[in-house]
Amino acid sequence: MIFDIRLADRVIRIHAINDYIKEYCRDYVLSKKEETSEEFPVDFEVTVTQSDIDFERDKSAAEDRKEGIPVRYFTDEYLETLAVYRKIAEQMLSYDTILFHGSVIAVDGEGYLFTAKSGTGKSTHTRLWRETFGDRAVMVNDDKPLLRITKEGVIAYGTPWDGKHRLSTNTSVPLKGICILERATENHIVRLDTKEQLRSAYPMIVQQIHKSGNPTNARKTMELIDRLMDTVPIYRLSCNMERSAAKVAYEGMQG
Repeated sequence: MIFDIRLADRVIRIHAINDYIKEYCRDYVLSKKEETSEEFPVDFEVTVTQSDIDFERDKSAAEDRKEGIPVRYFTDEYLETLAVYRKIAEQMLSYDTILFHGSVIAVDGEGYLFTAKSGTGKSTHTRLWRETFGDRAVMVNDDKPLLRITKEGVIAYGTPWDGKHRLSTNTSVPLKGICILERATENHIVRLDTKEQLRSAYPMIVQQIHKSGNPTNARKTMELIDRLMDTVPIYRLSCNMERSAAKVAYEGMQG
């Protein structure tokens, strides 16, 4: 199966094995008319093989064993979606774009990215934002957005890879802040603006970004991380799971 998608302002031709991946990316698939339009030239292509799918299965099993949990079974169709996105993430580096593991929500057209250790509650926190801000809030991506770093700022993009709740929108927004979540009984947010504070946040930011096994791409990734942290304000939010946490976070990131 061959089809084109438009992702982070790039047209990508996908050569897939299974039909499922096209349905998975349905909100980003170009129509036949768009595919043949000169306005949408293909920027790059990705091709998935069975060995790519087997790699994803072995990687997942190794991660399960490391965490001490039973090895989970995933279908080839699902594993192909991971293989496709891994290949896309590698090529997106050439366009100063990185895959970030976090939840991006927009309010009044400006994006806010929340990241945390697994199980901390970043998806729950962005749900509080949707409840608090109503129609002013748009869920950009709940799991794996793409971030393009430019001289003018950072743009966050929705993608089909949007978590178990499939929360995303095919849109792009300027990224106003990155917030590291921590659970607490009281809500408190602080901007990390000293060298020491930013150094403390660096491991978390690095951990949440797609890692490349290619040395050249790995260097490019680290360069983009530095540019990201130089461009977008970084915050640390201690919060509970009450709606007041959303208000504290939003107001804290306006200054």
